[in-house]
Amino acid sequence: ASDVYKRQNKLCTFPMMRKVTKEAQLMSLTPHDIARMLDHSTLQPFLTEDDIRRGCELALKYNTASVCARPCDVPILAEMLRGSDVKVCTVIGFPHGAHATQIKVDEARLALDQGCEELDMVINIGEMIRGNEAYVQDEIKQICDLAHSRNAIVKVILETCYLTDAQKKRCCELSEAAGADFVKTSTGYGTKGCTIDDLKLMRASVSDHVRVKGSGGIRDLDTVLAARAAGASRCGVSATEKIMAEAEARYREGKL
Repeated sequence: ASDVYKRQNKLCTFPMMRKVTKEAQLMSLTPHDIARMLDHSTLQPFLTEDDIRRGCELALKYNTASVCARPCDVPILAEMLRGSDVKVCTVIGFPHGAHATQIKVDEARLALDQGCEELDMVINIGEMIRGNEAYVQDEIKQICDLAHSRNAIVKVILETCYLTDAQKKRCCELSEAAGADFVKTSTGYGTKGCTIDDLKLMRASVSDHVRVKGSGGIRDLDTVLAARAAGASRCGVSATEKIMAEAEARYREGKL
């Protein structure tokens, strides 16, 4: 991972929620801790500029980690989030990962020029499945090198629903070798979102220098807590307001 870093859709399956929640209670979490795990997602194709602005206002209200929006919305995010702790994030090669590498790099460059601070890129899933590891790693590296030269970070989306466990593990290793800051489960637009098993596998497949993000089907606080317990540092969510309302209510009751 870079020195810079060191300084929805389908149902998500997270078993044993009660146990995870009790473990989380022992960590004395606050609503702020929960908010700083969340990348507020505004990626649906039907969203208007007003929707994107409302998403930014919501993220600022709770001080989430970022707002992750469509590439066309980056200028709005840069305007509205300027001076805050909420990062400007967009997606690259989204959602299928099948853009030519040069298109992905150009898309990343434009986003960075417009003020983006975090890039969530989708791997070329087909090339990964057919075993073209050099292609996959080189593409990730080109985007990571560009992002890191601009003090931005990269989260690599595996789209785990299409990969075997061996492919997921290998993709995590390729991502780390290429300089990725995060590995991420899903776009939320595949056949299913993340699972607790995928998060555990990914956490075990990278060093401590690379973090893990769960995305796809994370719609409540218990799922966020389950993801955290499995090793995720971030969660991509559109249900931010619901999750934060649950966190604040539980915190007031002394149950978070």
